[in-house]
This record gives sequence, structure tokens and C-alpha cells, in this order.
Amino acid sequence: MQGTETTAIVRLGEALPDLVLPAYFPETKTEGEIRLGPSAPEKRWTVLVFYPADFTFVCPTELADFARHYDAFRALGAEVVGVSTDTVYTHKAWLESEKLLEGVRFPMAADHAGRLARALNIYNETDGTALRVSIAD
Repeated sequence: MQGTETTAIVRLGEALPDLVLPAYFPETKTEGEIRLGPSAPEKRWTVLVFYPADFTFVCPTELADFARHYDAFRALGAEVVGVSTDTVYTHKAWLESEKLLEGVRFPMAADHAGRLARALNIYNETDGTALRVSIAD
């Protein structure tokens, strides 16, 4: 999405739009991409865990809870992906500095332009963050 393009809002029961987001992968300490939507290479459940911003006081506890159950999600064929409007570099710095996040192994996607958050109607236009939401696709 560029400039003033708008994104259709995804409604309950609809598939996510095809989208590629930059991501940080804590298990391998690498940067890469996450592909979402119908053209995703592996069709399995994806649990998107949106939170407003890195380096906040509530978000690490939520992500730590998902991290504790990550193996159970994977056993069910689901991938957990943390998502905020922060950059990949911010995700990396936060994971490296926040003790509560030491167990996070799932990818952290960067929706820096808010494209996915807008498509899901969870983008806060006032401060440029996503609302706190968990979605399974």
C-alpha cells in the first residue's frame, strides 16, 4: 500500500489479505519476512497477537504468556506471530533487553505502515499503533 490507497476491512470469517511483513525471528536471531493471506507458502493456522508498542509495561507479560504456550500452539499446527507497528529493529532491541521476553521464540512482525492493522480495523490513527487484539487465521 502506498500513499493514499485504502485497504478493505477484513470481516469475521474472511481471509486475511495477501501481505508480506518484515519480521524478526528470535530463535535464529535473523530478520526476514512473514507472508500472510491465501498465498502464504504453508497453509496452517496463524495466531496474530497485536499489541500497541514495544517497550511498554503491559505487553511483555502478554507475549510471555503466549511464549509459555508456544509449543502447544505448534503441536496443533499453529504459528504464533507477535505484531506491532514498531520496526524489526525495535522488536530485536526489545527482545534482547526485556527479561520477561527471554522465552519468546515466535516471530515478531513489523506492521510499521499499519497496513494489516488498518485492514483489520484495529489501527489507532491518532497515535499510529495497533489495538491489543489476538486473531487466528
